[in-house]
Amino acid sequence: MLAGISSSYLRRGLLSTATRSPRLLSSTRLAPSLSQTYSAGMKILAVLYRGGEAAQQEPRLLGTIENQLGIRPWLESLGHEFIVTDDKEGYESVFQKHIVDAEVLITTPFHPAYLTREIIEKAKNLKLCITAGVGSDHVDLNAAVDKRIQVLEVSGSNVVSVAEHVIMSILLLVRNFVPAHEMIERGDWQVSEVARNAYDLEGKVVGTIGAGRIGYRVLQRLVPFNCKELLYYDYAALPAEAEKAVNARRVEDLKEFVAQCDVVTVNCPLHEGTRGLVNAELLKHFKKGAWLVNTARGAICDKDAVAEAIKSGQLNGYAGDVWNVQPAPRDHVWRTMKNPLGGGNGMVPHYSGTTLDAQARYAAGTKSILENYLENKPQEPQNIIIGLSGYETKAYGQRK
Repeated sequence: MLAGISSSYLRRGLLSTATRSPRLLSSTRLAPSLSQTYSAGMKILAVLYRGGEAAQQEPRLLGTIENQLGIRPWLESLGHEFIVTDDKEGYESVFQKHIVDAEVLITTPFHPAYLTREIIEKAKNLKLCITAGVGSDHVDLNAAVDKRIQVLEVSGSNVVSVAEHVIMSILLLVRNFVPAHEMIERGDWQVSEVARNAYDLEGKVVGTIGAGRIGYRVLQRLVPFNCKELLYYDYAALPAEAEKAVNARRVEDLKEFVAQCDVVTVNCPLHEGTRGLVNAELLKHFKKGAWLVNTARGAICDKDAVAEAIKSGQLNGYAGDVWNVQPAPRDHVWRTMKNPLGGGNGMVPHYSGTTLDAQARYAAGTKSILENYLENKPQEPQNIIIGLSGYETKAYGQRK
């Protein structure tokens, strides 16, 4: 749960007067000109995902390199250089070549540019990182604090989108939907093969690890399903009225929490305290045959431990859209893992928070953050992860 956010705001430095070098076209970066130079302004680097033909056909796919959050004309009208790429891996990537003198980095959780301490050390001009979406764990936040690099995200832009995906994922696991659909695709029809591992959500105990903006919305959406009990595990208790509104009970010990749940859903940020949180040891305390949903961050769950738990039947299913590395390698074990009955896998690419509705919100939010930065206006406090004075939120651990 997010708490303790101060009213600190961001100020940008003076505009650089250095002339920008011409931008060169490449297969992974879009640019409208080969010769345009900049006598004033700044370099803004955006790492987005490639949309391909879909993005050309659907302009509302704003989070793609083709549609560029809809902000290129605006930025260039102000005299700023806007580099957009999906090439982010390795020393020779467009990302690493341009981060050395970029003032602003924009990236998304769906195709994140991993801003490590090593890369931050090279980014001598970097002052602001913007996550077009929610979740800034791809940035070494401690290094950002050390270098006084401000980190913002478009808080709330896709919380409904993700919460809805959580509910869908819970249902497709509990109802054994994927094997049933695969049976139809094969041309088969054997009801008993899928019904033997299909259950009702009603009467089950469902718990969320994290009861912040997304976790609480998940609890709200579970209320009509008449679950036996709704539980939550969080470092901070919900306000009494919020807890009462969803009839949820807080469990302070994580092992006791998972031992009571038929379904566990992970809805907390990734940081030092949550990386590998769901590991082989914790999975031993789950109810045998429980279901686990993770739309938070893949690295919160130990990939090999989860795969083994699925294979053994300790977990009946695992679903989500987040992976410890994105894009996920073709041989990632989560792509193909199955429970003993041949089901239990509800994994998809990372798209829960990038619906067309969400993209409109996080594109508008990204522009708003940039406008505030350019005009020396206060940022919305809920968007600030790292301010000039350090951490402005407890979402990434209980910081001092």
